[in-house]
Amino acid sequence: MNSKNTILVTGGAGYIGSHTIIELLGTSDFKVVSVDNFSNSSAKTFERIEKITEKKVTNYRIDLCNKTDLEQIFETEKNIIGIIHFAAFKAVGESVLHPHKYYYNNINSLLNILECCLKFNIPNFIFSSSCSVYGNISKLPVKEDTPFGKAESPYAYTKQVGEEMIKDYTIAFPQLHTIALRYFNPVGSHITGLIGESPLNKANNLVPIITQTAIGKIKQMTVFGNDYPTRDGTCIRDYIHVTDIAIAHIKALMYLMEKKNKSNFSIFNLGTGEGVSVLEAISAFEKTSGEKLNYIIGDKRPGDVGAIYSDTEKSEKELGWKPRFSLDEMMETAWKWELEQSKKN
Repeated sequence: MNSKNTILVTGGAGYIGSHTIIELLGTSDFKVVSVDNFSNSSAKTFERIEKITEKKVTNYRIDLCNKTDLEQIFETEKNIIGIIHFAAFKAVGESVLHPHKYYYNNINSLLNILECCLKFNIPNFIFSSSCSVYGNISKLPVKEDTPFGKAESPYAYTKQVGEEMIKDYTIAFPQLHTIALRYFNPVGSHITGLIGESPLNKANNLVPIITQTAIGKIKQMTVFGNDYPTRDGTCIRDYIHVTDIAIAHIKALMYLMEKKNKSNFSIFNLGTGEGVSVLEAISAFEKTSGEKLNYIIGDKRPGDVGAIYSDTEKSEKELGWKPRFSLDEMMETAWKWELEQSKKN
């Protein structure tokens, strides 16, 4: 494979984007460039990537909603053969309060990237989607052909719309080969503990809230609701290690490049196939870290679904991908990253 082949990663300083860049750099096949305007991330992430991989990554600090600036990247980087598109706002609760922010950014940025795929003949496109597209459904586990339910938040709706946009583009422009990866709940950090989830804005996901409570950044965490129709009344999610997610992107990219795709728009769930409740996640963290968490039970949070977890058969069979990290390992690496961050404070 031509060593000059370039993969463009949008949101490269973000949580999943940065871990995917590390895995891409672990191969000898690709040059990697990033686009990230640091709206919810830090430029220091690239220093951490370099420390882990001993490789520098070029990042273009632009807003993907600015099409002129985006096109300039493709004019500069002549050998882009694939795009992995992460960059999007993703906080469910915030999207309920500020829907315009989510519709404007998540839809416009995707539209601009798809237009650039056509203008600059980029054939391979991986889309960061979400299990939130399924809505609040009763039949579990979720399969890729499970119909969309009602979106429970503007964030979830942008992912539904995003997938429909991509599908429509592939029908109209068959030169595009695309995959939507529907993540369940990425957690944990790189095994080195040098990089992990560190949003600039307030943490909204369970595991960073757990670790920030344990370290003392958050005085007390709230479990949002304990009267869901689940085994202990708390929300059930399918937690998956971020490095497993990152590796899935490499496999999806190779799946397209090796022309194994049966259609121009493919969908894969990325999960472990096992549901874990909020209280079970807290218990796993307390066991692996030896820390006791200070938490209370609060009201349900707008936009949350009660339970969702994945059927993993398709991704295992077609992508040859299977998660490797256990729940305990997810918690161990998340805590390792939290402790690493505390050294700098």
